Amino acid sequence: MEKMEGARSNEKTYLVWSIFNTFCCCFPLGVAAIIYSCRADTANSLGDGTKARESSRTARNLNIAAVVIGIICLIIIIVSYMVPK
Repeated sequence: MEKMEGARSNEKTYLVWSIFNTFCCCFPLGVAAIIYSCRADTANSLGDGTKARESSRTARNLNIAAVVIGIICLIIIIVSYMVPK
């Protein structure tokens, strides 16, 4: 019922967020998020809503993890410069 010929699904791909995370937060998770973003886009084009939803959710979760790791690393760097040696 989910898959219809010629129909396009509208799940978010999070591609822009994935690219941002690749360059600014956490490279490995950003690359994985780009891969899942592209999978979501392909599934959207094919009208496969289930696969698009799963790939979109995975891309979103990877992006959230990349941002959290990036923020933690930034805090560690700032604290290491603030602590007197």
